[in-house]
Amino acid sequence: MAQPERDNPFGELDNPFQDPSVTEHRPSSQYATLDVYNPFDNRGMPPPYEEKPIGQTAPAAPPAQIPPPPTAKKPSPTEPKNYGSYGSQETVAAAATADLLKRQEELNRKAEELDRRERELQSAALGGTATRQNNWPPLPSFCPVKPCFFQDVSVEIPQDFQKTVSIMYYLWMCSTGTLLLNFLACLTWFCVDGSQGSSFGLAILWLLLFTPCSFLCWYRPLYKAFRSDSSFNFFVFFFIYFVQDIFYVLQAIGIPGWGFSGWIAALTVLKLGYVGVSVFMMLVAVLLTGCATLGIIMLKRIHSIYRRTGASFQKAQEEFAAGVFSNQAVRTAAGNVAAGAAQNAFKP
Repeated sequence: MAQPERDNPFGELDNPFQDPSVTEHRPSSQYATLDVYNPFDNRGMPPPYEEKPIGQTAPAAPPAQIPPPPTAKKPSPTEPKNYGSYGSQETVAAAATADLLKRQEELNRKAEELDRRERELQSAALGGTATRQNNWPPLPSFCPVKPCFFQDVSVEIPQDFQKTVSIMYYLWMCSTGTLLLNFLACLTWFCVDGSQGSSFGLAILWLLLFTPCSFLCWYRPLYKAFRSDSSFNFFVFFFIYFVQDIFYVLQAIGIPGWGFSGWIAALTVLKLGYVGVSVFMMLVAVLLTGCATLGIIMLKRIHSIYRRTGASFQKAQEEFAAGVFSNQAVRTAAGNVAAGAAQNAFKP
């Protein structure tokens, strides 16, 4: 059964697709459609629009000729290829671990040393000096003579003055060794010239006298001065070390008959024709000159440090008086003298 033809609801005159504003923008042969536009066309212009009957599809455009991508440059077989290896990585890791362990051991040793020094300082501050063992001179354990002093520059001396105190300690050791060489030089001089017995005897005296006295009379006061900022010990050091410097200069000059193998004595032996003995004595003279020069330099340097610390002669007097009156032996002797004077005064 044939169905009745549907009526156009818009009517012939009311068809919206026949509106002039719509038909004006319909595609024509001057415009191209997107379904036939080939962007890879070498001509660069879109093809003209062609009307095709309804139901007929446009022929498929030929596939575009895409140029092949450039081939990557293959590495030359002679080029080295460094991709690493598992064995080398293990070696680097082991070396790094060993380095870390070594640093950790060093840090542990330093921490133990700092703890030891801190305990010693706390013990000294609390008056526990009895538990601190003397360590100088460093004698072996089987020796019947035990060390007499406790000396540790890194513990007792402030950090700013540790270098100065260490230099003075090495200077004392150098002067002691020079006196020993001076004794040997005078001995050789006495062996080739029997008239130099007095010089040889004085050389023995200077060695036995200056070695302990220089340590006790100027190095220990210097050590105590920097340890406790003592003006009295500074004055003791300056006075005695100035005399020591004078002896250094006399030793370097080497007056014959004084027991010093200085320059004059060495040249005298050279004139006598003993070249070997003279050369040995000249070597000793060089060492004596170095000790004298370094002693003058260090004396000036320590004096400048002393002036910066604010010490004075009045402060040294006060320290001396306080030290004398705080000494138990001095107070006992003064009390005995006062008691005896009082008894004598009341006697008829």
